[in-house]
Amino acid sequence: MIVKKENYILRPWRESDCNSLAYYANNTSIWNNLRDSFPHPYTSDDADAFIKMASVEPYSQFAIEVSGRAVGGIGFVRQNDIERLNAEVGYWIGEPFQGLGIVSDALSELISYIFTETDLIRLYALTFDFNEKSMRVLRRNGFKQLAVMHRMGIKNGKIIDMHYYELLKPY
Repeated sequence: MIVKKENYILRPWRESDCNSLAYYANNTSIWNNLRDSFPHPYTSDDADAFIKMASVEPYSQFAIEVSGRAVGGIGFVRQNDIERLNAEVGYWIGEPFQGLGIVSDALSELISYIFTETDLIRLYALTFDFNEKSMRVLRRNGFKQLAVMHRMGIKNGKIIDMHYYELLKPY
């Protein structure tokens, strides 16, 4: 998938994104809103390993490019076994690019790609209880909140609630 918009490009990751990825991902504010599997500090070795993993077809992880630099990422993780028609979506963008509508638009493009190019019929996302920005992005894209799962996660040593959202493929 390659989507060219006025203010960003959504495309597969490239080896040349390594330095830019490490630069924008190495941010405590970014890490605070993502799973602990997203490294912090985020090094060029972490970026290289991620890009190698993300560069396998069929693509499920995409770079968000602004002015020729990869400044964020968006993607999905297909589930398996009886949940194989479901995927979890996730996204992040560097601080200088937050609040510009890029992630919300990129998620719309990802949803369209998933529902037209794959057999997936259900998308879901989990957000931390303090990440209202992410909840707004999901709601703008038609996701419905199904539940607040109390004391489901732990981040920075604090037990937190998590909000569960879903979006079903239209029939």
